[in-house]
Amino acid sequence: MAPAERCPVCRQTFFCGRGHVYSRKHQRQLKVALERLLPQVEAARKAVRAAQVERYVPEHERCCWCLCCGCEVRKHLSHGNLTVLHGGLLEHLASPEHKKATNRFWWENKAEFQMKEKFLISPQDYARFKKSMVKSLDSYEEKEDEVIKEMAAQIREVEHSRQEVVRSVLEPQTVPDPEEGSSAPGSWKGTNSQVASTSQQPSYVDLPPAPELDWMETGQPLTFIGHHQDTPGIGNIHSGATPPWMVQDEDCSSGNQPIGPSYEEFLKEKEKQKLKKLPPDRVGANFDHNSSTGAGWLPSFGRVWNNGRRWQSRHQFKTEAAARNKQQSHKKKS
Repeated sequence: MAPAERCPVCRQTFFCGRGHVYSRKHQRQLKVALERLLPQVEAARKAVRAAQVERYVPEHERCCWCLCCGCEVRKHLSHGNLTVLHGGLLEHLASPEHKKATNRFWWENKAEFQMKEKFLISPQDYARFKKSMVKSLDSYEEKEDEVIKEMAAQIREVEHSRQEVVRSVLEPQTVPDPEEGSSAPGSWKGTNSQVASTSQQPSYVDLPPAPELDWMETGQPLTFIGHHQDTPGIGNIHSGATPPWMVQDEDCSSGNQPIGPSYEEFLKEKEKQKLKKLPPDRVGANFDHNSSTGAGWLPSFGRVWNNGRRWQSRHQFKTEAAARNKQQSHKKKS
């Protein structure tokens, strides 16, 4: 029995030796694999005469699987922020390592000989691709310069319009006054010259006659009252008086008096508030603690020193309270 061998195209192990590469299954799988790679190679061949240069994007990092070499190859060639489409695949197809691997792959798998040239790039085609790539880079840089110039022109135009708006807002706008006449420069010059000439030459036209001061001939002493005789501290701030917020109050100047009630008054008021919450008819509510009493004084409320049982004093207290309330109601009605 022949030793076991694994076919990378069919992805299975077989025991028929070299006869497996001639089977229909192997040839069908080989054709499908080559047709999967062929569109990418043809697209790269179109870029030999006219290379395309674009701005770099993350999608340009895609790779494709080279069936002949059994490895992944970068599809595009990127440098900085520029990308040459299909540059990486063309560089790989033109390399001598790929040519050797392709020859070995065609010999081992018995593929069609006419298809082998489609997966190879000659050195002349790759040199032509380099020239077209240089031209594409130059044209791309020219386009970028034009775009940059257009953007710079737009930025300058926007900046100029912004400065015009700022200047129009900041500059004072002179509004002509109809009472003052025209606002033209010539008219201003004329009026200024007229004003200057009239100011230099005094005129006595239309002046009222000076009144006759008869009171000066009487010889009576008169007193002049003006701002220099104003007493300081009286008047307003324009006449030199002290502002009202700087004047000290008489209460404050007399002494440092505390503001508000004292602590003793606060305690008294607090005690009064406590007594208001108690019932008015309680024992000792009307007792005057400030009254003078003798040594034999005894309280007359609560029946404390009465003879008899406590319930008797309680009934007596209730009877007296009812009689007192009855008298008060009778007085109100009358």
